[in-house]
Amino acid sequence: MAKIVLLADLHGNMPATLAMEAEINKIEPDEIWFLGDAVGKGPESDKTCDWVREHCQYFIGGNWDYGSSDPKNEGSDFYRKQLGEERITWLRGLPNEAELLVSGIQFRLFHGRPVTPLFQGSASDEFLSDFFRNREKTYSGFICADSHRPYMRTTPFGYALNTGSVGNSLCVTKAHGLLIEGEKDCKEEAPIRITTLSVPYDNGLAAKIAAECEELPMREAYIREVLTGVYAR
Repeated sequence: MAKIVLLADLHGNMPATLAMEAEINKIEPDEIWFLGDAVGKGPESDKTCDWVREHCQYFIGGNWDYGSSDPKNEGSDFYRKQLGEERITWLRGLPNEAELLVSGIQFRLFHGRPVTPLFQGSASDEFLSDFFRNREKTYSGFICADSHRPYMRTTPFGYALNTGSVGNSLCVTKAHGLLIEGEKDCKEEAPIRITTLSVPYDNGLAAKIAAECEELPMREAYIREVLTGVYAR
């Protein structure tokens, strides 16, 4: 039975990322998948980007990976300077979706934006139905991120899963991820375990690092988010 960890939305928060790394080391997964947004929002996007590249085996891009350094977006000068051209080129080259077959379930993997609009786990079955297919095929499950809230639910079309956010979780201010245990690349139905990882970290340290980064765009908003789990705007 393979152990597969899926992570997303690190958002420049290294204290949260390192706490998740410690938990992952206990799990000893066979694979780590990254589902987007290594960068943006937090003060250490260069470090979280490098962490993803070092520790993950498979990668998908998210809206911040593609757009944080775009001159049209707020704070782009900060992210361009911090990330550098080599990281920016890598981030912009990430695919926007992939797929994963586990225990007879063909999962479609995407971050959310820009592939889909932003949505929460409370969305209707009808609304979610579009995300079980792309131009090429129909899937029996999907795994996404983007909303910064982990969830697992069933629909008439299959499983709808969200990794939650490692570095910028809403409502519950812990680092979140997803662990799937099952028979990888197996077309036959077999048992599967789906577990939300919820890892406490030093939120005060994350806020302190941000407070000391005077050039960080929307700094106060980010600090409030990591301390309270509530968006500042």
